[in-house]
Amino acid sequence: MMDKIILEYHGHAKGAVHVSDMDHTKLRCPPFSPEDASMIVSTRIRVGRNLADFPLGPGITREQRNEIEQKVVTACNSFDGELAGTFYSLSSMTDA
Repeated sequence: MMDKIILEYHGHAKGAVHVSDMDHTKLRCPPFSPEDASMIVSTRIRVGRNLADFPLGPGITREQRNEIEQKVVTACNSFDGELAGTFYSLSSMTDA
């Protein structure tokens, strides 16, 4: 029964390999009008999937979370130009 639900919801059978195409030019959404685009001053990126070889959120250990954070920090520190910035870990941020 669960396999049928997975198939209907995700559109592929249990155990099937999903290949992501991250080419932004293939997105099927209309471009923003110049008026709408002028109002966008920042954006937030939410990562909804985990890295390969790591379980999804509920099944991950503290050590695995730390390892993922280090991979993200390493990747973020490699950005240059307009993508360069500072990575702030939630665990090191203060309430101020």
